[in-house]
Amino acid sequence: MTLVTLACAWTWTAGWIAWAGIGPCVASPHTPIPHTLTAWLDDKTQVVDAGGLTFEVPATWKASPGTNAMRRAQVVKPAVEGDPEPAELIVFVFPGGAGGIEANIERWRSQFQDDKGQPPPAKTETLKVGDLEVTTVEINGRYVASVRPGSPQTFNKPGFALLGAIILTDDAGYFLKMVGPRNTMDAAKPEFQALVKSIKAK
Repeated sequence: MTLVTLACAWTWTAGWIAWAGIGPCVASPHTPIPHTLTAWLDDKTQVVDAGGLTFEVPATWKASPGTNAMRRAQVVKPAVEGDPEPAELIVFVFPGGAGGIEANIERWRSQFQDDKGQPPPAKTETLKVGDLEVTTVEINGRYVASVRPGSPQTFNKPGFALLGAIILTDDAGYFLKMVGPRNTMDAAKPEFQALVKSIKAK
């Protein structure tokens, strides 16, 4: 297991991992991982610190700092062969819970459309992870979320999926939202399930 602070950087150089312990994460989400390293990294994990929570992700995923107090962490899973882009996991933290579990599931549903242009159903499950109650969410469809908060411009990405986890604590709500092309997301399911089981409160 590798401890990853959110002020680190992964760079891939000459087929080897070069680790820089100071400075922002600078590796591009599209940077390919050398084949010679893939098998070694498959069984390795790194710990991501998202403020009040930590969780583990595969070492092949690339963590970088959050951009503000509410966007506490972001992690990219490289795309599988044939997919146009990687999947991105973002951890949002909102004091007071931001409306609760159901309201946020409905908000995530509204960011997708089915073949009829309607929000698709969300598959949910509630799990006990240590002392935490975690609600997991799965949604499939055309991704039509706003390009940025408040923007009238929206994405138009068919064949996308969302894997999410919601944790409400006494202090805040933690929302782990992972979105990407369907094949990459299907490949990420076991890893996301392992991520959920690794969540710990600090």
